[in-house]
Amino acid sequence: MSGESNVIVSDPEMLGGTPVFRGTRVPFKNLVDYLEGGHSIDEFLDQFPSAIRAPAWRRRAIRTTA
Repeated sequence: MSGESNVIVSDPEMLGGTPVFRGTRVPFKNLVDYLEGGHSIDEFLDQFPSAIRAPAWRRRAIRTTA
């Protein structure tokens, strides 16, 4: 994935290419797992506070879960 507007990025040099939130080392799969487990976005952010540095994804996620 490329381009500054992407919220999720993958870099072979970071976590073996696992998709992560831009600017963090938080795998996107962690968010999916939390939501599938019935947890809220706020609970996810409590556990992974560095993900809050990617505010664009949070706005998008809130719109899709509201």
